Amino acid sequence: MAKLLEVEGLQVRYGGIEAVRGLSFSAEEGRIETIIGANGAGKSSALLAISGIVRKAGGSIRFRGEDITHMRADRIVRLGLVQVPEGRAILSPLTVAENLELGAWTRSDAAGVRAELERVYGLFPRLSERRAQLAGSLSGGEQQMLAIGRALMASPKLLLLDEPSMGLAPMLVSLIFSTIAGIAASGTSVLLVEQNARAALKIADRGLVLSHGAASIEGTSEELLANPAVVEAFLGKV
Repeated sequence: MAKLLEVEGLQVRYGGIEAVRGLSFSAEEGRIETIIGANGAGKSSALLAISGIVRKAGGSIRFRGEDITHMRADRIVRLGLVQVPEGRAILSPLTVAENLELGAWTRSDAAGVRAELERVYGLFPRLSERRAQLAGSLSGGEQQMLAIGRALMASPKLLLLDEPSMGLAPMLVSLIFSTIAGIAASGTSVLLVEQNARAALKIADRGLVLSHGAASIEGTSEELLANPAVVEAFLGKV
């Protein structure tokens, strides 16, 4: 399969703290790739750097063959790389429908936007039921659905998800991961950062373990699920 995203030697620093240290990996079209790791491993910093939100201290990033290393975040979105941030970052005073409409701000194809909106409502019927409700009044699970739906409104080629299961009840975690798998199956590639390693690896094609800002273990999901070091550090006993 063709490489959709190529990250080479990525470095991110906050003052004297090196959050990401020479990270290299690639993501292929039509797949779910996951990055797992402990708190503070550099997972979110890596995604923010890829999305153009934080400045890179070194390395290069190519998306669909184009160098986006120093590109503005809004231009990166227009190319088809869209992130759902940790903590969801929904606009609480706006309605569900208004949040979703803002997700399509880079698009000018009205018919396509309408079709995408119906697709999102089909994926998340709860959002359809609550389209006139203020986003801030939604439950945590519904807010995560809204954050994902808003990102889909931009019609991404690659969807970056940062800790989508954070703070959710187990039943909702299962629903969110099932939906992510469905999104990938429909043609949108996914790069998933997640502390819930078992859930992430169950739906991912490949995975990477990030430790102290650098890749420590890479492989297929099956390989990582069977790796004693990964089991001991992240999975434990079933």
